[in-house]
Amino acid sequence: MTISKGPSRVVVIGTGYVGSSYAFSLINQNITDELVLIDLNKEKTEGDVMDLNHGVPFGAPTKVWAGTYEDCKEADIVVITAGANQQPGETRLDLIEKNAAIFKSIVDSVMGASFDGLFLIATNPVDVLSYAVWKYSGLPMERVIGSGTILDTARFRFMLSEYFELDVRNVHGYIMGEHGDTALPVWSQTRIGSEHIDRYMTKYKPEGTQQDLDNIFVNVRDAAYHIIERKGATHYAIAMGLARLTKTILRNEHSILTVSTLLQGEYGLHDLYIGVPAVVSRKGIERVVEIDLSETEEKQLRHSAEVLKQAMKPVFNVQ
Repeated sequence: MTISKGPSRVVVIGTGYVGSSYAFSLINQNITDELVLIDLNKEKTEGDVMDLNHGVPFGAPTKVWAGTYEDCKEADIVVITAGANQQPGETRLDLIEKNAAIFKSIVDSVMGASFDGLFLIATNPVDVLSYAVWKYSGLPMERVIGSGTILDTARFRFMLSEYFELDVRNVHGYIMGEHGDTALPVWSQTRIGSEHIDRYMTKYKPEGTQQDLDNIFVNVRDAAYHIIERKGATHYAIAMGLARLTKTILRNEHSILTVSTLLQGEYGLHDLYIGVPAVVSRKGIERVVEIDLSETEEKQLRHSAEVLKQAMKPVFNVQ
């Protein structure tokens, strides 16, 4: 991989709700020097570019344009948000076959432009499609990263902060597994400040119960369904999560985030992308962080992995 010495460039493929919200976040946070938008709906993309450029005087001096796949050649990161959206009543896994076909065409076009950077994947089902991009692109696994459970983890921390009436930055915990119905909360490693959540609750919220915490996780797991029922799509929070991930890469922050990455024996799992804590830097995935899980959590993670593997079989011949 060639590390850019010139202006940083991010290419966004797909300017729907998530792609346009992500572009807006990048400009607001001054994350990249150049931002290229690509979409089949060229007129809508041109409108987005005009609108974003008119906001540049209020934000950062980002150069924004509607581009083509040729612009991927000089890109540090290509972010894919294109694909069929989850409809009311659909699970993320229902989208596999539709979006796998779309992704084959996209990845072939990107790689045909001699792309030599990192892929970030946000389209659902993100774990399966991250695996697809890794397979289709031929890139090393560390350079293909899915958004994984960064959004689930953010929802988890936010809802716990509301429950305990604390700054969300003092809540530390992870959601792991599929970005979907089999995700799991890692209660064994969840802390409020530096104290384990159980001890913190005993001391400062004695009226609280495990049922309260279980209900919080259910609301985390089902949050997308509730939002889609109300407004048709989720996009602001995942866009901000993608912006955080982009900043981590371009600024070489070596941050631990719950992304979707290929497991090759970690947690006893092989040959699948799934959401786990990992160190992310300019190189992409530096290493998977294997945190200690309880016996129950290990079983839940294995179950989540098996559900993903079964869902992948019609498209990829995985064992």
